[in-house]
This record gives sequence, C-alpha cells and structure tokens, in this order.
Amino acid sequence: MNPVLRWFHQLGSPPTFDRFAARWSPWAFVLAIATMGVGLYGALFVVPPDYQQGDSFRILYIHVPSAWMSLFVFALMALYAAIALVWRIKLCEILAMACAPIGAAFTLITLATGSIWGKPMWGTWWDWDPRLTSELILLFLYLGVIGLYHAIDDRRAAARAASLLAIVGVVLLPVIRYSVVWWNSLHQGQTIRLLGESSIDASMVPPLVWMLVGTKLWFVGSLLARARADNLAREAGKDWVLRPAGTTR
Repeated sequence: MNPVLRWFHQLGSPPTFDRFAARWSPWAFVLAIATMGVGLYGALFVVPPDYQQGDSFRILYIHVPSAWMSLFVFALMALYAAIALVWRIKLCEILAMACAPIGAAFTLITLATGSIWGKPMWGTWWDWDPRLTSELILLFLYLGVIGLYHAIDDRRAAARAASLLAIVGVVLLPVIRYSVVWWNSLHQGQTIRLLGESSIDASMVPPLVWMLVGTKLWFVGSLLARARADNLAREAGKDWVLRPAGTTR
C-alpha cells in the first residue's frame, strides 16, 4: 500500500487519531495566534486609511477571513459528511460534526462585523440584502446540524442524520458566493481575488493574507481539539482510553 494511503488508513484508528490530534492541535493554535498577530498589527498600524471609508474599513481584516471561512468550513463539513455516509468512516462523521460549531462561530462573526461595518457605510445595522440574508440562512443551517446531532442519543445515527442536512445545505454556498452578481445588492462586489488582480490597493493585501492563513490554522486547531473530544466520548470505556489514567479492565 502507498505510504500516504497507509498513513491515512491508520489515522482512522481512534487511538492513532487521538495521539495525532493531541500532538498537533496546540501547535496549530500557537501558529494561528502568531500569524493573526502579524496580520492584525499590519491591519491596524501599517496599512493607511482608506480614501473613502477612513479607518472603518479595517474591520475588513476580521470580516473577510471570517466570511470566507464560513463557506469553506461548510463545504468541508459536507465533504466529510458525504464520505461518512458512503464509506461509513466513523472519523469522518466525527470531523463533520466537529466542523459545525466552528463554522457557526465564523458565520456569527461575519454577520456581526458586517453589521458593525454596515452602520457607517449604509446607515443601518441590518438590511434584508441577498448576501446578508443568505449568510443568515447559513448560520441557521449550521445550528440545524448542531441541533440535529445532539437531538438523537445514538451518535452514529445522529451523525448520519446531521450529515444529510449538511449535504443538502451545500447548495446554499453558490447562492451566497454569487448573490451580489445575481441580484441588486447593497453589499459591494468582489474586490479581493485569490486568482487574478484585486481591486484594493496592494498595500492592503499582505495583512489580509496573514489573517486568512491565521484563521485556517485556528480552524485546524479547533477541528482537531473538538474531534478529539468527541472521539474520546465515543470511545469511553475502551482500554486505550482508560490506560493513560492507570485504569485496567
């Protein structure tokens, strides 16, 4: 077997995943804090004020990475859910369900920072704009996945039911992505592109990149930590869980 495939196969073992998550989640958090620290310093003290929005535009460095993560995490959750349903891989169930609270947090930050940014720009905290409304629906979908997972006592059955909702909900992602193109919207169009030239000033881009990397690392740390906790809860009573505490069966 290919060494990489063998490593992924071994990672599906609950004890192996527990050791992997315990080792790497703290490093992901440390790197995330350091990376986001660099990004926030650049956003607050290096980048000049915007010629139209002044200093209020700096909330972009929280809002945009959170918005991108809200979509990325849901897509990843749906992917894990599909793998879990097709191949019955328990670790993918755990990872899919661990994604939901993290994605909901990013979505909530997106909505909150968008409202704070919208008040001076639009003169209102909230408007039933297509982008805002679809992002709010995304938050409800995350909460639906979380609620469904905790509403059923059987963890495997709960994960399968919540996974179905995650897969169905993925159709919302292109709606959010292209809402400013398909409908008249208060929300500004895309000004930052990973591929191609962005329409914002080049000096504003480096701190944003740092923040994007930092939020990804924070997500990795959070995902590993939450998945590890769920994995331990499901495996409670097994020898490999009890052994570190000095308990024998």
